[in-house]
Amino acid sequence: MVLAAILLFLVIDIGRYAVYPNIGRLVDENPTKTAFMEYREAEWQREGLEDKRIRQRWVPLKQVSPNLIKAVLIAEDDKFWKHEGFDYKAMEHALEKNIRTKKISMGGSTISQQLAKNLFLSPSKNPIRKIKEAILTWRMENTLSKRRILELYVNVAEWGDGIFGIGEASRHYYGVAPSQLSARQASRLAAVLPNPIRYSPIGSARYVRNRSNIIHAIMVRRGIVLPDYNEVMELPMDSTAVDSVNIGIPFNLLEQAINADSTLSATPSVPATEVVKQEEKSEVGASVEGNGKGVGAP
Repeated sequence: MVLAAILLFLVIDIGRYAVYPNIGRLVDENPTKTAFMEYREAEWQREGLEDKRIRQRWVPLKQVSPNLIKAVLIAEDDKFWKHEGFDYKAMEHALEKNIRTKKISMGGSTISQQLAKNLFLSPSKNPIRKIKEAILTWRMENTLSKRRILELYVNVAEWGDGIFGIGEASRHYYGVAPSQLSARQASRLAAVLPNPIRYSPIGSARYVRNRSNIIHAIMVRRGIVLPDYNEVMELPMDSTAVDSVNIGIPFNLLEQAINADSTLSATPSVPATEVVKQEEKSEVGASVEGNGKGVGAP
């Protein structure tokens, strides 16, 4: 009887996410606070830091530097424009590593999955939460355009202690608007996304340096930024210090990044909207308009 009651509760608890919350509101409404922000605030209260506040500035996607868009996609979800919310190969790699290390340290999560978790769920790592996340991810992918999902993600992602969204992060760390971020700055901001409390974009941690160098090298290879001679000569020659699955960079791109050469073209001043359009033709992009549902960011 008790077991049946528990199972019924779990079914109801999970099943409600098929209709709740109202994903349609996100088509043109910006969330004022996320579940993860509330989680952080609860932490601060437990620690007696009642005066601490969330810092966030909302910015439209068209006002975000193409450098930042490229860096985040390379670091967190290189197949974003192609998949429908789930990167099964990345999930397979993550599962293999979790089994090998005998702990749940990797989730193989896409940007869509991360957004679903940040908006509506707790950061706990358990199968029930992952099922809820999958349901919400599927609903978002079928309701929102890819542009809108990306816009929401960069505006609610945590980038430091109390710092949420690229609007606040770019000003806090570099004193510039999101539209003015350089390729180097963008690669360092993207590098800390897995653990922005432990690592700072302007810090000296080896992890951030290695990860951002690889992200930047891939940006160079794809022509988003023109390297000078010294930058090419200083590209990292050893990728063993960085786990490509853990940081979201596919294995087949590491060699390209490390061996970037002088045959590159560059478009350093392309606006963010043009970067989104270019993804339709690039090796990492399928059609934005074809994949998107609903109204995206302007």
